[in-house]
Amino acid sequence: MAFGLTEAFVRVAGTSPVIQALAGGLVISLLNLFGASLILVWRDPSERALNGLLGFAAGVMLAAAFTSLIIPGIEEYSGGNPVPTLIGVGIGALFLDRADALVPHAHYLLTGSRRTDAAKPNETLPVTDERVTGVVLFILAITLHNMPEGLAVGVGFGAAAGDPAQLGSALSLMVAIGLQNVPEGLAVSVAAINAGLDRRLYAAVAGIRAGVVEIPLAVLGAVAVATVEPLLPYAMGFAAGAMLFVISDEIIPETHRSGHERVATLGLMAGVIIMLYLDIALAG
Repeated sequence: MAFGLTEAFVRVAGTSPVIQALAGGLVISLLNLFGASLILVWRDPSERALNGLLGFAAGVMLAAAFTSLIIPGIEEYSGGNPVPTLIGVGIGALFLDRADALVPHAHYLLTGSRRTDAAKPNETLPVTDERVTGVVLFILAITLHNMPEGLAVGVGFGAAAGDPAQLGSALSLMVAIGLQNVPEGLAVSVAAINAGLDRRLYAAVAGIRAGVVEIPLAVLGAVAVATVEPLLPYAMGFAAGAMLFVISDEIIPETHRSGHERVATLGLMAGVIIMLYLDIALAG
């Protein structure tokens, strides 16, 4: 199975890590579009279902951060020295923390309730029209959320440059992030509609919005680590740290606020199990 998928991917995308990252970025963006478009047929998903799906997305990201980024960064690209990768983890989390000060936390966009440490839009954006402010902030927040995913895919393919044995690991990361993009895309569409955006219009442009962020970051990540090899463990740590920040700061609090914690937790466990299976099946 792993060999067949790897061989098929190479036939389509070639052996260049940059082109492979471009293909990976397209895949995860298309799956984001698919998830966002589900709102056209699943017009009113329950909060319980969304919490379970977002828990699944968090579980996939959690396992991927360790199996595809942190552990390889330490064991394979730092000679067992954890410092470069862990520095990257810290920088990635700090970057998301500081960027989060410019836009509202995702749960504010979903619920309308503001945390004490949330951004203050009137102080951070020179926009006076409340409707425009809401749309601008919504796009900024979701764009920020998608950044580590695209970067992680690009770093994965960059790490596999010249090493076919590592391509399976990069593919497992691509598939995992693509899978978690489906429920995430649906949840974002629901939030967009709750914010007053048009159902069909948002679903139609969701893939473009995700692609504008995820595709170039995937390419950038591959270019950076393929051309400046010493950056690789730092870049892998950065992508993992940003993903872990999103899980802890955004997804888990959102899925545990409305009384469906058990469903969200079961979803998270399912995501972890599936990602661990993918990592072994595709990289083996």
